[in-house]
Amino acid sequence: MEKKTILYVDDESLNLLLFKMNFEKQYTVITCESGKEGLEVLRTNKDIKVVISDMKMPQMNGTEFIASAKELAEHLNYYILTGFEISDEIQHALDKGLIRRYFQKPFNVKEITQEIEEVTAN
Repeated sequence: MEKKTILYVDDESLNLLLFKMNFEKQYTVITCESGKEGLEVLRTNKDIKVVISDMKMPQMNGTEFIASAKELAEHLNYYILTGFEISDEIQHALDKGLIRRYFQKPFNVKEITQEIEEVTAN
């Protein structure tokens, strides 16, 4: 069976590495260091099923990135992964349906895997 493809965007290379190490057995994990890079990948890669983004990044934060990404690929499932408590901006993104939910760092592999399996089961 073909692995599902996940895009993970985070400006910290250590976080990208940890995410990849934890999920690459089950999924094809594409990582990007910025929202701009993430948008480029979304333009060219039609295999992506799930997009997870860090919240606090330079130039473009997580919800700004996801708002732009949704214009390119509205059908995908989007998530924020943050080291901080839920903010007004994240709550607003949840209320508007911009993201399905948010996860906290350090992330729980089982929780994220469960969510990915739920939304990609078809």
